[in-house]
Amino acid sequence: DKAPLSKSLLLVPSAISILLTLLFQHYQKFFAYNLQAVKEDFQIWRLVCGRTICLDLKDTFCSSLLIYNFRIFERRYGSRKFSSFLLGAWMLSALFDLLLVEITQYIFGITINSLPSGFLGPVFALFVPFYSSIPRVQVTQVLGHFSITNKSLVYILGLQLLTSGSYIWILALSGLISGICYNSSILKVHRILCVPRWVAKIFSWTLEPVFSSAEPTNEVRVGMGATVDIQRQQRMELLDRQIMMSQVAQMRRQRQQQGGMINWNRLFPPLRHRHNANYQDHHPSEQGIPPPTEVSEEQVARLMEMGFSRGDALEALRASNNDLNVATNFLLQH
Repeated sequence: DKAPLSKSLLLVPSAISILLTLLFQHYQKFFAYNLQAVKEDFQIWRLVCGRTICLDLKDTFCSSLLIYNFRIFERRYGSRKFSSFLLGAWMLSALFDLLLVEITQYIFGITINSLPSGFLGPVFALFVPFYSSIPRVQVTQVLGHFSITNKSLVYILGLQLLTSGSYIWILALSGLISGICYNSSILKVHRILCVPRWVAKIFSWTLEPVFSSAEPTNEVRVGMGATVDIQRQQRMELLDRQIMMSQVAQMRRQRQQQGGMINWNRLFPPLRHRHNANYQDHHPSEQGIPPPTEVSEEQVARLMEMGFSRGDALEALRASNNDLNVATNFLLQH
C-alpha cells in the first residue's frame, strides 16, 4: 500500500532475472556489467542494462528483500522523491564504480573487467537514510549481551548481499558514497538529480494503477522488520497529539489539587536519569504529589518485552494515564 514504485522494482526486475536464468540464458550477455566494453568499445548502453537486472538469483533474492524493507521511504517521502533518490544514487554510483575500479587498478594493480550486474548501487545507497533516519528499537537480546533490534534483519541481508560476489564491495562502496552525497545538504545533489514533476505525473497516470495496492482493511501485528517503523511513523502525529492532551489533562488535575501550582517534575519525569543529582535536588515533596495511578501489570509486561525496564514502564504508564500507545511513544522519544 502507498508504495507502487517499490512494488514495481520488486516484481519486474525479479521476473526478468528469473526468466534470463531459466529460459533465456543466451540473452544474459546483453545484461552483463562489462566495464571493458564500456571503456574500450564505448558500449554505454551496458551501464543501463548491466546495472538494472541481476544475473545471479541470490543477488536477486537479497536485493528484493531489501527493497521490500526500504519501501518505508516511499511511504514517508512519496513516490516522486523516492524515485529521485534512486535515480540520483543510480547515476552517481555509476560514476563512482568507474572511479573505484581505476583506483583499485592504480593502487593494487588489479584489473577489473566486469562487476556484478543488477540494481545494487541504489539498494546500498538506501542504507544511508535507513541508518540515519529510522529509529533503533530493541526487540530482544541473545545470550544477554547481543541486542536484536528492528534493523538487525536488514543489516544481515545487506551483509549477505555484500558477500555474494568477489567485487561486489565496489558496488556497495559506490552506493554508500552516492547515498551520502545525495543526502548531503551541502552538495545540493537532490536539487540537480531529480525526477521532473511532469515525468512523475506521466508514470502516476500510466504505471501506478498497475502496481498500486488497496489499503489493508485491518491491521496485523508483526514483530521484526520495517513494518514496525512504518506503523510508528504513520501514528506519530496522532500519538504526539494524545501525549499533549494527556499532559494538559494532568496539568489541570494538578492545578486543582495544588491550588494553581503545576508540578512540572511529576508531569515530565526524567525516565532515563532518575538518579541524576539535579533531579534529586529538585524532587518535589510527597505532600504535593497526587496518589500514583494504578498500572496494569499486563501492560507493564508488554513494555518490558519491548526492551524497557520495569521502572521506566511504570513511570510512563502513570504519566500517560495507563495508555499503552502513549507510554510506548513516550519511552521511545525520551
